[in-house]
Amino acid sequence: MLSKKTQYAFHALTYLAENQDKGPVLISEISEERKISLKFLENILLELKKSGILGSKKGKGGGYYLIKPPEEIGLAKIIRLLDGPIALLPCVSLNYYERCENCQEEICGLNVVMSEVRDNTLKVLENKSLKDVLRKH
Repeated sequence: MLSKKTQYAFHALTYLAENQDKGPVLISEISEERKISLKFLENILLELKKSGILGSKKGKGGGYYLIKPPEEIGLAKIIRLLDGPIALLPCVSLNYYERCENCQEEICGLNVVMSEVRDNTLKVLENKSLKDVLRKH
């Protein structure tokens, strides 16, 4: 499951995408419109800024904004950034591989099935962008 943090990140990112023609958006506006705790949102947006997904402007007319267009912001990247591995087991993770305790991967049936789950999940997430999750009007 996606963590609350990642769900809130997507709510904030979609709000920024829907309002990108207005320029930088105040964090208080995002918080109010998407019903996210201001303190929690500050941490999320800072993390997205540090990773190069968001930019910010200080002072009058300041706020947060998307650095790239929504269609260039991949869902898999956001999920990995905030939640870590997409794979359900460490032994099938492409980016965060760890050998499972008490397991022989070469004969483990769970490893085989979870590798298939990972591949199919990635097939979807790596081909979807922020644009795909924008609210339908």
